[in-house]
Amino acid sequence: MDAKSIIARSVALELNDGDVVNLGIGLPTQVANYVPEAIEVTFQSENGFLGLGAITDIDTNLVNAGGQPCGMVPGAAMFDSAFSFALIRGGHVDVCVLGGLQVDEHANLANWVVPGKMVPGMGGAMDLVVGAKKVIIALEHCAKNGAPKLLHECTYPLTAANKVSMVVTELAVFEFIDQQMVLREISPDITLDELLQKTEANFIVSDDLQPLKVH
Repeated sequence: MDAKSIIARSVALELNDGDVVNLGIGLPTQVANYVPEAIEVTFQSENGFLGLGAITDIDTNLVNAGGQPCGMVPGAAMFDSAFSFALIRGGHVDVCVLGGLQVDEHANLANWVVPGKMVPGMGGAMDLVVGAKKVIIALEHCAKNGAPKLLHECTYPLTAANKVSMVVTELAVFEFIDQQMVLREISPDITLDELLQKTEANFIVSDDLQPLKVH
C-alpha cells in the first residue's frame, strides 16, 4: 500500500458515525474511499454541497472544491458558497481533513503558501481550521528531499495557530493533548528511534502506544 493510501485509510478510521466532514483538496479527498461500512458520515464540499461521494464514483458534471470531477450520494444538498461557509464558520462541521506543508509541536499549521512561489490563494483552509470542531492534518511524514514536515516551529506563513487536533502520516498518528504533541500510533515498519530521526518536533509517547491501525 502506498503512503497516501495508508494515510487516507488511517484518517477514515478516525471518523465517527454521524460526522459532517470537510475534505481538503489533494490527498484528503481519498479519505471518502475508505470510510468503514459500519459508520455513516456526510462529506461537505466547500464549493457548495453536502453529500460528496467517493472519488471512484464520479459525475463529470460535478466537481469538488479542488475542481476534480466527483460524485454525490442520494439525498445530497446543493447550495451557494455563502451558505457553505456559513456552515463552516458557524461550527457545524465536525471534522476537517486538510493537507499540510508543515505542522509544528505547538499545533500550528502552514499549508497555503511556499514563500517565493505563486499560489492561486489560500482557499477555505483558514476558515476550516478555525470553524471545524476537529482538525486532522493528513500529510506524508517527510518532504521529497527527506526534510521533516513536523517541526519545532513552522517556517512558512501560518494558516492557523494552535488549531491542529491530530496529524496522520504514513508512519504515525499524533494527537495534541493539553498543548502537547503525543504519539498515539506508529507504523510497525519503523522503530521509535527511526521515527525520532524523521521528526524534528518534540513529542511524548502515549502510555498506550499502538501500531498503525491500517497495517
